Amino acid sequence: MTYVKPSFRHPELPKNDLGFTKKDYEGAISTLCGGCGHDSISGSITQACFEMSIAPHRLAKLSGIGCSSKTPTYFLGNSHGFNSVHGRMPSVATGANLANRDLIYMGVSGDGDTASIGMGQFVHAVRRNLNVVYIVMNNGCYGLTKGQDSATADVGSISKNGMNQFQAIDLPALALELGASFVARSFSGDKTQLIPLIKAAISHHGFALIDVISPCVTFNNNTGSTKAYDYVREHITTADVIDYVPPGEEITMDYAEGTSADLTLHDGSMLQLTKLAPNWDPRDKLAAMQRIYLSRVKQEILTGLLYINPDTQDLHDLIGTVATPLNELMEEDLCPGSETLEDINRSLR
Repeated sequence: MTYVKPSFRHPELPKNDLGFTKKDYEGAISTLCGGCGHDSISGSITQACFEMSIAPHRLAKLSGIGCSSKTPTYFLGNSHGFNSVHGRMPSVATGANLANRDLIYMGVSGDGDTASIGMGQFVHAVRRNLNVVYIVMNNGCYGLTKGQDSATADVGSISKNGMNQFQAIDLPALALELGASFVARSFSGDKTQLIPLIKAAISHHGFALIDVISPCVTFNNNTGSTKAYDYVREHITTADVIDYVPPGEEITMDYAEGTSADLTLHDGSMLQLTKLAPNWDPRDKLAAMQRIYLSRVKQEILTGLLYINPDTQDLHDLIGTVATPLNELMEEDLCPGSETLEDINRSLR
């Protein structure tokens, strides 16, 4: 058990714009291994939603199977939740989103749940630009079934089961190739970077992937593992430092010319990027793909906002769905009459 949360909270805890304290965004006590990176990600999600003043009932959590897919129990206990079968979370997210676009959808998955059994589900959610925050808790192994290598384990990486001989699937690179409109990578031990990324992903209109390296302390935190805490800290490199500015907040930060970029999202919020990599522009898809490949060759772990298209259309925009949630449609909406049907038929002749 990673930690025990006392029931007592200080009566003067800070409150957000809705009058909620951070306690209102917490979940059950974690039963993951002590030191698991997944708990740090859960903490980052909790903090991001608290700071954004998101009403818990407006968010729906979805997951598959695995250590990562247990985590929605540990954050936002007052939100909607659906734990699906192994690898099928994207389909459930798609159906829920099409039924009610008014909710914020957050899918939590693992490297096995996404890059192996769920690969066919993942790629279609990306190409359809489903409006969902898709967080992959990536530890390079199957922690729930005793540490076998997953499809994201780097070739030559050593786990307790031996050396991996197969090339890894790079989920951010794959998402870029498939047309994802928001692609980021982070590290579970870097909340300063991860929290603004989660905020930006929630505000993004379309598919938002955050691939989070999250070391498995029990099965994949040994010397030789490329997903171990020590390895990640030694090989991490950052493309940009992100500051998230919500709508209506005065922009007071100032950067030297040529080192920053301001990106306005569809809801009026803004990303302020301090670009650390030379000539870095997260709106340049080709440059992002080249930079990911270069970091792989140099055995670096590139983190930050890798790519964003702030002017994208999500699945509802693409197929022209009705704006009203399906459970609110009345009989006259669903059955407009024979004349309307005849008009449709005439238009197709």
